[in-house]
Amino acid sequence: MNQKNSLNLDSCFMDLDDPLKLFKIWMSEAEKNEINDPNALSLATSNKNNEPSVRMVLLKGISEKGFVFYTNLNSPKSYDLKENNKAAMCFHWKSLQRQIRISGSVNQVDDKAADLYFNSRPYESRIGAWASNQSKIMKKRDDFLKKIEEFKIKYNDEKKLPRPQHWSGWCLTPSEIEFWLGDKYRIHERLKYKKVLNNWNKEILYP
Repeated sequence: MNQKNSLNLDSCFMDLDDPLKLFKIWMSEAEKNEINDPNALSLATSNKNNEPSVRMVLLKGISEKGFVFYTNLNSPKSYDLKENNKAAMCFHWKSLQRQIRISGSVNQVDDKAADLYFNSRPYESRIGAWASNQSKIMKKRDDFLKKIEEFKIKYNDEKKLPRPQHWSGWCLTPSEIEFWLGDKYRIHERLKYKKVLNNWNKEILYP
């Protein structure tokens, strides 16, 4: 029989007051068990007309401020966030039967953080950030490949490849974080943290 915590939930939920600490523990477990991209998440946004959109992105940082991902600032997701800074994330780790849902407000990271991460990327990925008009219509793929080669000539020294001004990161500061553990009979266990002023309140949810 599984050990339980003080809320009579599986011990994997632990007894932590800070959901960010629990997130890091669950992410560490996912990194050991998920073969591909344990940091992959679905990001949901909505534009000024309340039209929703969702896509997969990669988590590239976490701090006391929140959850960070990077993208083209001229992409649809970025336009959505400029118009409506409310967003939601969902991580799902099938091998662990675990899921984490996060919602809150999003703000752009500062230039120093964006530069630091951009410079950590492979040279080809950085060139791609210059060459791609993300989500715009492409008439011929050869046009894109040609632009890649042109930027490789322009920035042939990978140590002197600057970050494009149209490329940066977003940080989602959470107001709610829900941890979910699956059960074969659908008697799932759910623990929700909700931010109230500067504290986190815990709520157990029906499956």
